[in-house]
Parts: sequence; structure tokens; C-alpha cells
Amino acid sequence: MIPRSEKVAVAMSGGVDSSLAAALLKRSGYGVIGVTFKMWPKEECGSSVGRSCCNLEAITRARAVAGDLKIPYYVLDLSAEFKRDVIDYFCEEYLRGSTPNPCVICNDKIKFTLLREKARALGADLIATGHYVKAPFDRKRKRFVIKEGRDKAKDQSYVLFGLSQDQLAHALFPLGDLTKDKTRVLAKRLRLKAYDAVESQDICFVQDAHYGDYIRKKTGVAFGEGDIVDKDGKVLGRHKGIPFYTIGQRRGMGIAYSEPLYVTGIDIGNNRIIVGTKKDVLKRGLIAHRLNWVAISGIDKPLKVKAKIRYNHKKAPAVVTPIGVDLVRVDFDEPQEAPTPGQAVVFYERDVVLGGGWIREGI
Repeated sequence: MIPRSEKVAVAMSGGVDSSLAAALLKRSGYGVIGVTFKMWPKEECGSSVGRSCCNLEAITRARAVAGDLKIPYYVLDLSAEFKRDVIDYFCEEYLRGSTPNPCVICNDKIKFTLLREKARALGADLIATGHYVKAPFDRKRKRFVIKEGRDKAKDQSYVLFGLSQDQLAHALFPLGDLTKDKTRVLAKRLRLKAYDAVESQDICFVQDAHYGDYIRKKTGVAFGEGDIVDKDGKVLGRHKGIPFYTIGQRRGMGIAYSEPLYVTGIDIGNNRIIVGTKKDVLKRGLIAHRLNWVAISGIDKPLKVKAKIRYNHKKAPAVVTPIGVDLVRVDFDEPQEAPTPGQAVVFYERDVVLGGGWIREGI
């Protein structure tokens, strides 16, 4: 039994996963504190409904679960920090022709940095979330590692690749050995009010709008229309603004062609969208930078891995080769579809996250 003097702050979103995480930790003997972050401006938080986390409905549900568990509960306003670190980043990346991954950034800067700071202020040295992932200490490696959760369909190891050893040393993931179905069964058995809550959407702060429309509203930037061209520069049509497009995108171009067209490049300097056929989005490799190594301290020679280039991507055999300071080349055994600048590439050894980085370009 864990001493009750050991306190843990649980990030409670109002969903079934974080609610069960809090319940399981309390049953294990931890002194549990529930914390919900209000991460949106007041007007957005009040109007958001449905499949979004951190709205008023979610906060009410999290507060009710904390009440049933008889644990202290706090709502902390981090809307300024969330705007600065996540929303502004999201908008800026699209404006420069890159495709951001706000979930990774939110985990790194909000959930596992600010949450720990707030937890310490509340007397807790540990934090916990409802992620489907494991983070044991590997005695052989002498490092904390991130491992895939038991439920491969819900595994969230990809979005946590940026965590440091210090962050992992103070984090708990109670759902790592559970499936989503088992989570709901246990939550219902424990009579948690969130047992049937719907899951939040991937980009929680974009409500019923195309990303481009959201960015235009948030930034006030007027997007200039421009040409859609093929790889030879032949004009095929017109685009409505760079932020409406991403590498690998197939829909929304309004061009009649003999076969489906995909976005293969974004030319910011000339305000052009470059398109091609399916074979044109297949790449044998990519260049990645801003690396974070988890299970190892780094590499000084080529390393065979399994690599994921997006959250729902199947891991693919590849070789990672250092080519400079904080820079690697990733060569896949088989071509991969649309490695996208701004997205994360994460390297695995079986179910262990070795590390990862951010895609600079496909090659």
C-alpha cells in the first residue's frame, strides 16, 4: 500500500479516462487531488459543447466525480498560457505552411510542466493523467521509458515522446494496462458520473470550423488567394489561402483531373500550392530536427527503428542516421505517404519509445 502522505495531482478533464485514473489512485492509497485546467478564454469556454474537453460541462462533470471520490478539487485558469503556448503556436505553424501537432505541445508545456508546478503548490510531488501509456523505470537502461499502452487502438505513446526524464520520474499513468472497454466497465462499476462521457476531439479548441477559418478569426490575417500548380509549375486552379492546406491533403482543391490530386508542397514565398498524384506524396525518407531521446541518451551511428510519422500511422521499419547537431535523416524500408513538416516522427524499439523529433521535410 502506498503511504497516504504521498500526494498526486490528477489532471481531470471530465472524461472517463481521467476520472477512473483518479479513482484507481485513491483506491491504491494515494492522497489524490483533482485539478482541471480552464484553458480557453471565458467566451469560448462558456459556448463550447459536445466533444471538447475543458468546457463548462466537462468542468462540472469533473467536479462531481471529485465530490463522489471525496478528494480536493481545483479549477485553475491557464487560458493565457494555453493561448501563448498552444493556440498561437497552432496558428503560426499553419501561417508558415507547416502542419502543427498541438496535442504534443499541450502535453509537453501544459500538462506535464504547468501541472507539475501547480501540483507542487498544492503539496503534491506527483502528477497523473488518463493517458493509455506506461512509463516504468528500466533498470537495464537506467532510464524511465515510455511504453505503448495495452490497448493498441488507444495507445498515446506517440504524443508523449517529448517528455523528459524528470517529467517521467514524477508522472503516473494508471490506465496503461487497461483497454478502453475495461475502463468504461470499471468506471460504471465504481459509479463514476463520467463513465459514458463522449471522447473529446483531437483539436479541442477548434469548434465547428475549418482550421483556416479559425486561424483567420484568431489572428486577423487576411489570406491571399494564389495558384495551385503541378510539379512543373503549370497552373491548375486557385487556392483560398495557405492555412487551408496541408501536405497529403486530397480534398478541397476543386480541380477536375484524370486521377485524384494531393497536396505535395507548399510554396510560401510564391503563395502557391503544389499538387501531384498519389505516387508524388510517397517519400522514402525525411529529415527531422528538435529531437528528444527518451529510452536512450542519443545516437552517434545509424539505428534501426520502427517509426511513426503521425498519430494514427502504422509503425514502419526505418533507419535513423545522425547528420548534424540535433538533426537526423530517417530512411524507410518502404515509401511512406506524406511525411508532413511540423508533425512529429517517433522512433520505437518494439513497444518502447526510443525518442522522436519534428519533421522538417520529406525526401
